[in-house]
Amino acid sequence: MNHGITTVIYPVKDLEQAKALYSKLLGVAPYADAPYYVGWKLGNMDIGLDPNGHKSGMTGPVSYYQVDDIKASLQTLLDAGAESVQEIKDVGGGKLIASVKDANGNMIGLLQDPPK
Repeated sequence: MNHGITTVIYPVKDLEQAKALYSKLLGVAPYADAPYYVGWKLGNMDIGLDPNGHKSGMTGPVSYYQVDDIKASLQTLLDAGAESVQEIKDVGGGKLIASVKDANGNMIGLLQDPPK
């Protein structure tokens, strides 16, 4: 099942500058502040900065759809003509992500939380 967009990740080149800007924009301190990721929670939305995003193929913000079965959701997108950009990857604690491009070059992210 798809639960909609719950996460948006921005690739950034200057993490400290971006962190200052997004902290002002969002009006709250980040819940995660590491050299590889800075993230904020706003209600049910997660906003993140990835200083390695450009290196991994991100050309702009990527919206991640929260899914129950990332393998099945990824295969559905590939079967529908999407191109794989990032295979399924554990980003910590069992949280899985993957991304594809649609025929127009738009990035689509998938995210599956670890079992509770």
